[in-house]
Amino acid sequence: EDVTRVACIGAGVIGGGWVAHFLARGYDVTAWDPAPDAEAKLRRLVDAAWPALGRLGLADGASRDRLTVAATLEEAVADAQFVQESAPEKLELKRDLLAQLDAAAPAGVVIASSTSGYPMTDMQTTAADPGRLVVGHPFNPPYLIPLVEVVGGETTAEHAVTWASRFYDVAGKSVITMQSEVPGFIANRLQEALWREALHMVANGEATVQEIDDSITEGPGLRWAFMGPMLTFALAGGEGGMAHMLDHFGPSLKSPWTRLEAPELDKKLYDAVVAGCDEEAAGRTIADLVAERDQGVIDVLCATGRLPQQRAQSADQHQENA
Repeated sequence: EDVTRVACIGAGVIGGGWVAHFLARGYDVTAWDPAPDAEAKLRRLVDAAWPALGRLGLADGASRDRLTVAATLEEAVADAQFVQESAPEKLELKRDLLAQLDAAAPAGVVIASSTSGYPMTDMQTTAADPGRLVVGHPFNPPYLIPLVEVVGGETTAEHAVTWASRFYDVAGKSVITMQSEVPGFIANRLQEALWREALHMVANGEATVQEIDDSITEGPGLRWAFMGPMLTFALAGGEGGMAHMLDHFGPSLKSPWTRLEAPELDKKLYDAVVAGCDEEAAGRTIADLVAERDQGVIDVLCATGRLPQQRAQSADQHQENA
């Protein structure tokens, strides 16, 4: 809550997105990037993002004028209260840069990496104080997509992870604090599984690119916008919830629908999935969840102009224009 100044190191698409987000949340932001044209590109990116940020709602005091572009890394972090690193995904580069940031940033200030795949354990090896280094993995664009996944490495202090998670929450992000390091983190692992299966289907002539995209945007993607795959599957079990769904559909895990190997649905996994859905439901009945799902799908269809009457009106308009 006391943070007023953030440093963003690396001002490409991800780093620039972080800059826009922090500015919109009312912070003073100091940025640094070694590219000679970095400042001009960064300011164009912020200008392009600002109308969308305005529609989302700007915090009190939010202004693009609160952005400073520093000449050196050391200058950028000299008075920072939080540091967000967003350098290219090259392990040695990340290691060296995080060590430099650790040497230059004020003592005790948490330094987060936007890495999309490297575990912090592999990146913090040359830092003098690795305890303050965490992963703060965003989704592109960071100013628009709420999610950030937070996790430390083997030598990260627990309080640094806790502090970073709380800071991102205060800064308007939706935070998942991971209990352990997973290559690719959580959301990227799920995206990667879908992506690989899609590439298999295109390569084998089983589906076109358009069919794959439509299968998500016109199907499960409508539900995933507000209710994730686990709770969505629980509703497939009807009043019996996830337990009935697993009893009924569990054997199909071994069906050759996907090229990914399915885990064994033993009692431990079965119980963990059922208990997790019960916990997420937080007292809501299946009927409550069905009503929420139905209204959510209608809201998404309406917002994107895909209700049946909207589609019909759009078709009529096209005919008139033709």
